[in-house]
Amino acid sequence: MRILCDVHIPYRLVNRLRELGVDATHVNRILDGSNTKDSAIAAFADAGGYLLVTKDSDFRDSHFLTGSPARLLRLTLGNLSNTELLELVEQHWPSIVKISAGDRCYIELSRAGLVVFGRP
Repeated sequence: MRILCDVHIPYRLVNRLRELGVDATHVNRILDGSNTKDSAIAAFADAGGYLLVTKDSDFRDSHFLTGSPARLLRLTLGNLSNTELLELVEQHWPSIVKISAGDRCYIELSRAGLVVFGRP
């Protein structure tokens, strides 16, 4: 599994995913880093088979309007500590892996749990 974390996702999550054996990288490490446009991030994610992890609703809109990024996990958690974020992601990780195994998915992770939209 390959994960691409958007600009506002903490490096601590990237590092934890790597500890779990996931091929994870941060947007700040690719292309133009934090200056990379959303369309370029989506194209990079699609070309590399990444699940894009973001807080940005613009990616949600793009996913449903254009189909890109094809695989998206949007965090709708509000303000919480990095420790709480890691705990929630780890708690739901098996389901995230299973749901995102296909070519397309849109998942939201909130404090209430996972919500999957348009699952094929």
